[in-house]
Amino acid sequence: MAVKISNKIVGYAVTKDDEDDLAAEAALNVVEQEDSNVIQMHEKIERPEMLLGSTYKVKTPLSEHALYITINDVILNEGTDHQVRRPFEVFINSKNMDHFQWIVALTRIISAVFRKGGDVTFLVDELRSVFDPRGGYFKKGGKYMPSLVAEIGDAIECHLRMIGMIQDEGLDEHQQKLIAEKRAQLDGQAKQADEAEGKTSDFPASAQLCNKCSTKAVIKMDGCMTCLNCGDSKCG
Repeated sequence: MAVKISNKIVGYAVTKDDEDDLAAEAALNVVEQEDSNVIQMHEKIERPEMLLGSTYKVKTPLSEHALYITINDVILNEGTDHQVRRPFEVFINSKNMDHFQWIVALTRIISAVFRKGGDVTFLVDELRSVFDPRGGYFKKGGKYMPSLVAEIGDAIECHLRMIGMIQDEGLDEHQQKLIAEKRAQLDGQAKQADEAEGKTSDFPASAQLCNKCSTKAVIKMDGCMTCLNCGDSKCG
């Protein structure tokens, strides 16, 4: 584009490529310096005087007394754009002392993994893969728990979802609409069946166990076995 110069030229200078490179390098150094000030979770972080936490109640048919799982979090980079909440320690308490030794050992190991930092979501899958040789049980809502350790892992997953470390993939709009329509259609029948049997499940009494989410929510829908909880279908 042509530019008309109306004033008298009193001086000039030629822009050098080196100057542009130096300016770009200076800007990059500023960004790197800002990134270097971001505190990441690691085992050398000292425990603050106060931590935010959540307590989850676990009541199983394996014990008369409930377990209370407390997970405390540390706030990193508080007050900045890089502020995050990360799990720091876990405690499990119960009146039942039958499992005291292995519960204390488990909490110390999990807390040590939390303080290491990085991706700690693998703990959920590891704990859920523990099966009780005497058999598992169904918790309230119809979800199957293969062991007490697996339910501890379920509580940890719930906490990690709450603080944003695990993101819900969710169902697409078509699946949500289809499942909502089917659940509304069977809601009355399921409620009557549950009341007759004295159960409190959100799904029909005739529902089968889902191999994907371990919930009794699989029914035959449009000629295909479909889970009303996670949307898994035999027909893809």
